[in-house]
Amino acid sequence: MLRINNSLTKKLETFKPLREGFAGVYVCGPTVYGHSHIGHAKSYVSFDVIVRYLRHLGYRVRYVQNITDVGHLTDDADEGEDKILKKARQAGLEPMEVAETYTRSYFEDMDALNLLRPDISPRASGHIPEQIEMVSKLIENGHAYETNGNVYYDISTFPDYGKLSGRNTDDLMDETRVEKREEKRSPADFALWKRAESGHIMKWNSPWGHGFPGWHLECSAMALKYLGPTLDIHGGGLENTFPHHEDEIAQAEGVTGEQFVRYWIHNNMVTVEGQKMGKSLGNFITLKDAFAGRPPLKRKIEPLVLRYFILNSHYRSPLDFSTQALEGAEKGLARIKSTYNDLRKRLRDADANAENEDVPDTVKNIVSEAQKGFYEAMNEDFNTAGALGELNKYTREVNKTLSSGGNPGTQALQAIEKVFCEFGEDVMGILRDSGEKDSSGAGPANKELIKALIETRNELRNEGRFELADNIRHRLIDLGIELKDGSDGTQWKTAGRQ
Repeated sequence: MLRINNSLTKKLETFKPLREGFAGVYVCGPTVYGHSHIGHAKSYVSFDVIVRYLRHLGYRVRYVQNITDVGHLTDDADEGEDKILKKARQAGLEPMEVAETYTRSYFEDMDALNLLRPDISPRASGHIPEQIEMVSKLIENGHAYETNGNVYYDISTFPDYGKLSGRNTDDLMDETRVEKREEKRSPADFALWKRAESGHIMKWNSPWGHGFPGWHLECSAMALKYLGPTLDIHGGGLENTFPHHEDEIAQAEGVTGEQFVRYWIHNNMVTVEGQKMGKSLGNFITLKDAFAGRPPLKRKIEPLVLRYFILNSHYRSPLDFSTQALEGAEKGLARIKSTYNDLRKRLRDADANAENEDVPDTVKNIVSEAQKGFYEAMNEDFNTAGALGELNKYTREVNKTLSSGGNPGTQALQAIEKVFCEFGEDVMGILRDSGEKDSSGAGPANKELIKALIETRNELRNEGRFELADNIRHRLIDLGIELKDGSDGTQWKTAGRQ
């Protein structure tokens, strides 16, 4: 039974989705005004494994992760400049140029980390009608009011406000970073719709004049559109518990009258050598810099090593980024991959006619213990560190079996491989993936396709159909694949590789 630490109830609860066999998951995506950093990596790798594991358990998951391209102000509340507008002004670009540039950059980095793409990646700017409709409904329900083209949520109308963060009204008056504007009924009321001042580029017409949505409103509207009225899981960074997620609850439940989220999941932050990461401290590390080995780092970090490093801690624990810890992750991943690759080689060389032989009890026990340990770890609030520990233990046992002499048999090798495939690849995502390249420069699927095309070309040549055979050769050359015919058959390589 999967149990989740629910940030809403502060309890470890058995996961029971609203609809049997289906899990609706929403995770707050990036605000696209800069390149992704290692903090983003921790968050999105953690939620990637959560989604992978739910699918592994048999759930049909709809994973929604938004792109914030408007409305996120520099003070993360109701004041300041739009972060994307500020970046556009500094760079001399259109705001949508900034958004497109860093959206592409974000997905490049996430692809490198072997993240599964979300099923839906809605953009805030593409859901303005839904947000306007939501504001209108909140006004109609008595939860919001309009003043001078701004629309605010009146938190006094929502008695449950603060149930996620644990803050009460008095705390909010002291802690919320809001300007005491005369147009607000209370300083703690938050903006749903902001009036666009003169010169503000990103604005839309609304019943309250030209303006733009509040950052908190966007996630509520997109989550309700694709998963609502009640989500199974909503995830995000611990720093977004208040005010962002608290405001999401008030908005959504103020419209629907139903519970917005059943299970809230919050991941913790990243520190660097014990310090909070920040540009002013000189320890701010983007993923592109990490993968390229640019300062402040002294060496490249392989994306899957970073992924392994992240998963070697619990998502709710802070993660300290250090050279020593990364070196340990590199060695740990290398051990698992070495054993896995050795296993795959043995399977390629195994006798295909020996598949019906019995699997030795020793192998059955190793496999059974690994499965038991992995599920126990992951079912206890997605304990990836514990799960990796089980995978490392399994690797050691497999090494003993493979190095003990003799042949354990094809079926035994397949049983051993299945554990690596299901847990190492499918759930943890630290081993092979569909885009991983081997020494030839082609991914596994592409490699098999190239071999099939070469076989077809050779058949055409044997039949005397040289024009079609040459056409295949030329098309492969266009794709960067060079063929060399010889006495030992046709060899191939990617252009520029020896």
